[in-house]
Amino acid sequence: MSPPEWNDPHVRQAVKPWTAPRCWANISVMKNEPLSIPKSVRFVGLSERALRALADGDLAGGSAEAGVALDEHFVGERARWIFGYRADQLAKDPSAAPWITRAAVSEPDGVVVGDAGFHGPPDEAGMVEVGYTVVPGYRRQGYARAMLRALLVRAAAEPGVRTVRARIGSDNTASLASIEGFGFTRVGEQGNERDGLTIVFEVPADAIQGGAPQRGCESLPGAAPQVRPRGPIETEAARRLADALKNE
Repeated sequence: MSPPEWNDPHVRQAVKPWTAPRCWANISVMKNEPLSIPKSVRFVGLSERALRALADGDLAGGSAEAGVALDEHFVGERARWIFGYRADQLAKDPSAAPWITRAAVSEPDGVVVGDAGFHGPPDEAGMVEVGYTVVPGYRRQGYARAMLRALLVRAAAEPGVRTVRARIGSDNTASLASIEGFGFTRVGEQGNERDGLTIVFEVPADAIQGGAPQRGCESLPGAAPQVRPRGPIETEAARRLADALKNE
């Protein structure tokens, strides 16, 4: 997935609008997916103390705080930097705790298969942005879609959420495939082909809820949806986070 802090008012990036038809899909229907038993996950919160422990490379301490056995992937160099960033985020705004990074646990076996969450609470426009990572040993098994499905259900249940956003690198074919069939529309792009192009997708919260048209596409009346304009990235921390997440 894309850098999570691009929806922070202090971290901004120009977005070029993209015009395309909107594809609607109920989250229970996977586009072009063969019949199989879908994966299921539950989320376990990561407190500031758990995030600090992981940022320090203390897997045992982080697991103890979380109450689940976390994978070594949680103390990789990239993960440690991101979890430190998230710990700082919680220290500044404890109310963000229900929204940000959580451990994703496979059901019914209880194995931690990744982490997932939103980059923060809904912004002033009611937008939240999803982010998720699957532990390498569990990739390409349907867990990314299970995490995304659970995140969308969570977002749709919140009255203050109007839009769910996802940002994915144009060369990240796995993540691009994982969002198919969930009703996302390509609404813009960031960056360029030389430095790395990120595609911006959005889905209205009311399209996630039951009763939305399934499969198929329909053209939207009027103008195509627009992404709110943003300026250049303003902080070195955000640049580092963008680099860390560029190929996720």
